[in-house]
Amino acid sequence: MEFEVIHGNIAEQSADALVNAANTSLRMGSGVAGALKRAAGAGLNDEAVAKGPVDLGGVATTDAYALDAEYVVHAAAMPPGGRSTADSIRDATRNALAEADQLGCESVVLPAIGCGIAGFDFEDGVRLICEEIAAFDPESLADVRLIAYDDGEFETMQRVAAEVRA
Repeated sequence: MEFEVIHGNIAEQSADALVNAANTSLRMGSGVAGALKRAAGAGLNDEAVAKGPVDLGGVATTDAYALDAEYVVHAAAMPPGGRSTADSIRDATRNALAEADQLGCESVVLPAIGCGIAGFDFEDGVRLICEEIAAFDPESLADVRLIAYDDGEFETMQRVAAEVRA
C-alpha cells in the first residue's frame, strides 16, 4: 500500500490511530511512549498496563485520551529492557496495521517501531517497517504515515521508503 514519510512529534498528529513503540509489558516510559503519555494524560499508561503483557510482536489497543486520535495501538517490538529483532519489528508493524484496519481506521501514524531504545539498527529497522507497510492489503486504511522525530531520521526514512517503493 502507499504511505507517506512525515516529520514531527507523533503526539501532535491527527489520525484515527497512533501507534506506540511499546515493550511487551506495555508500560510507557520514554521516547515515543513518553511523548504519547505526556500528551494524552496518565490514563493512557494505566489502560495500556492493564492490557499487558502481550507477546513479542503483539499489540493492544487503548483509548487515545487527550490525543487527536480515536485509538492508540501499542505495538510491542521488544521485551522490557531488551532488544528488538527483525522478526519482532516485522510482526509488531504488521499487527499494528492489521489492528488499525480491523478497527475501521482510515488513517494511522507509525513511528520507527523497535529502532530506538530497543537497539535495532535504525536504517535496517525502517526498511523492515516500510516493507511491511508496502505489502499490507488494507480494508479501511487509506492514509498511512511513517513519522520521524528528527531531521536525520527523516532523511533516512525518506530515502529508505523511496528504495522500498522502487
